Amino acid sequence: MTGAILTPYQGKIVGPVAWILGHIMNGIFNVLNAIGIPNIGLAIIIFTIVIYLLLLPLTYKQQKFSKLQAKMSPELKAIQAKYKGKKDNDSMLAMQQETKELYAKYGVSQTGSCLQLVIQMPILFALYRVIYSIPAYVTIVRNAFYPLVEQLRTTDGALAFIQENLSSAKSFSGQFKNELFTAGDASYVENTLIDVLNKASSADWDSLTSNFGNLASSIDTTHALLNKFNFFLGLNIGDSPRYMVQTAFANKNFILLIGGIIVPVLAAFTQWINTKLMPQQVDSNAKPDPDDPAAQMQQSMKTMNIMMPLMSAFFCFSLPAGMGLYWIAGAVIRSIQQIVINKHIDKIDIDAEIAKNTEKYKAKMEKMKATPQMNRYANMSTRNIQSTPSKAVNADNEAELQNVRTKLNGKEIRKDSLLAKANMVKEFNEKNNK
Repeated sequence: MTGAILTPYQGKIVGPVAWILGHIMNGIFNVLNAIGIPNIGLAIIIFTIVIYLLLLPLTYKQQKFSKLQAKMSPELKAIQAKYKGKKDNDSMLAMQQETKELYAKYGVSQTGSCLQLVIQMPILFALYRVIYSIPAYVTIVRNAFYPLVEQLRTTDGALAFIQENLSSAKSFSGQFKNELFTAGDASYVENTLIDVLNKASSADWDSLTSNFGNLASSIDTTHALLNKFNFFLGLNIGDSPRYMVQTAFANKNFILLIGGIIVPVLAAFTQWINTKLMPQQVDSNAKPDPDDPAAQMQQSMKTMNIMMPLMSAFFCFSLPAGMGLYWIAGAVIRSIQQIVINKHIDKIDIDAEIAKNTEKYKAKMEKMKATPQMNRYANMSTRNIQSTPSKAVNADNEAELQNVRTKLNGKEIRKDSLLAKANMVKEFNEKNNK
């Protein structure tokens, strides 16, 4: 079964997370089925809301960091300007210390929101996996494909027809070449068929019915049940907006045309709104400082914020509308969260927050000084200073070494040069080892 997209994702990091989220999605769909509305579109929206609510604490920390970083940006730039062009060690250390104290003053980490992103990324990837492969995680949807996939597996010519004629089969060409598929492994073959049929368009289903009349009843029953699961606000979210637009032009169905256009447009628009609500750290009209890496990174983020809505529209036009629904729901939820978080952070007394963070930083420094490890290092340093080697340098030797003048090839060498010091050590060792 390895490799089949229907099979729950087996990645070492994302896989276990997808397994957990899959159980949540399965539970949501079971509840909707119990109350008589087993709808994948509604399940996706509820599922997205639940996951983003669970991520709210991490989202809050990330957005608070961005907001506070935007507020401390002028002070950070002042420090960078103060030490601009100074490459000596003392200046660099001083700059690092002042920068560290500034971040501590605002209560944020110099690593930014990296930790929150590291935690969130596997969750968001797993969320995508679950929604893209609903039958792999939702038992009721998976069972809807039976007994059709068993019948197709044992019908002569069915597998070849599906592979060569169904548009959705192109995405799974690797699975058709897999040795388990060619060997006729029942589980693998059926999983592959479910993968293909789960992404099949209405035209693909019609093609199956017309070519396998003996299975027409089973095909129609399965398709009708999946339509019941997939229809949301008058659209079959199993179809891609691209297919909707093509079908709308062919059948002169302008309502379907509007539906096919509105999904990618809403995906792009909600994504654009979401980026506009994010805290801006720099003036959007200001030219980036070529010597400031932070400003360059912010400019790159600005470009990405323009590209993301366009990318959302492109992918949502090509993928099943269910993925577009997820992107729209996610962007709307993030925007609402952002508005609430922004209002909350704006109410924070920054001066009081700075005072609290400063005291916390001082207490942390005092605690570090009092740690056994720091005391051990201090004692080690003291012992090293106070300890006397067996062949210590006495005052006379010290004076003699300081006054020695080294000659090489008849030329006097500067007393403070590296070569002179090396010769001083050599003479000292020879004298004390006699």
